[in-house]
Amino acid sequence: MSMNKGLYKNFGKALQSFFEDYLLKECGASRHTIKSYSETFCLFVEFADKIKNTRPDNILLDNINKDYIREFLDWLERERNCKPQTRNHRNTVMRSFFKFMMYYDTIHLSQWQEILSIKPKRVQQEVIKYLSVDGINALIEHISADTKVGQRNLAMISLLYYSGLRVQELIDLTPRSIRNENPHVVEVKGKRNKKRLVCINENMYKLLNSYMENYSLNTESKLDRPLFFNRSGDKLTDAGVTHILQKYAKLAHEDIPTLVPVNITPHWLRHSRAEHLLQGGAELIEIRDFLGHASVTTTEIYARVNIEMKHKALLTINEEIGIKEPKVKSWERNPELKSLLKSFAK
Repeated sequence: MSMNKGLYKNFGKALQSFFEDYLLKECGASRHTIKSYSETFCLFVEFADKIKNTRPDNILLDNINKDYIREFLDWLERERNCKPQTRNHRNTVMRSFFKFMMYYDTIHLSQWQEILSIKPKRVQQEVIKYLSVDGINALIEHISADTKVGQRNLAMISLLYYSGLRVQELIDLTPRSIRNENPHVVEVKGKRNKKRLVCINENMYKLLNSYMENYSLNTESKLDRPLFFNRSGDKLTDAGVTHILQKYAKLAHEDIPTLVPVNITPHWLRHSRAEHLLQGGAELIEIRDFLGHASVTTTEIYARVNIEMKHKALLTINEEIGIKEPKVKSWERNPELKSLLKSFAK
């Protein structure tokens, strides 16, 4: 391997091209994906420094093989206390990079193929957690709309459930995402920046519109600002949304502990919405389309229906669930590589 040392690409340049040319330009990866990938490579650089005694500027691609990556993944579990699911996610990130390397550095194709042969660790399938319809109603009923912040939280949590959005999709919404014409829809930017339209009924629309009017978000100058924001006017974070949700979950749990656990996450609401649609008679393929999931196999045809048909099919299920309107009440030593990775995480 050392005989071909001079033929290897520079690790730092390869990594930068992977982020800038492949993930951002070619794949259109979301900020959430970029952050996750950058965190993985920050850990990889830390592993190289602490375990391999290799400074970031001395990391060489010719030294990175199947055993090297396996050792990195084992280190994550052993030293960083990563769960098998997290290990598998980090492995997926590394696989994505070395798939890119198969085209970026074709001379060492067999080396990258060896790395790609690393199998994910078997994990026990987790039970999907969701709230019952009564649990959702109990949660929402504990959100007081007496204040502007309460109005924001009611609109946000109601929309999070009703539309089945991922939390990052919710965070990325702007007032312009809400279409005023009938049927009312929300334009959502999903994974890999794929856009989809999610139908909402009249009550959900009125709730959102009331919130936007109270915050003057319907004005032209604010249409591209975050739909849900903090005191500084910046978009909320994943942790921020979770904190708000758990505050009301705690209130509901104190009243009806059997219906609402305390430590729920925004994704519980997404699972809840899917489960309730299924219970209401929606087809799996309609639900997958509604939630923005990718097709299970490459040969499966994705059902596409027009907005009016989707609106009628999905909203007939919501009579009992209905959303209510608000009541009027040492690798630090290399600053260049560090700053590059950190910049991708922003």
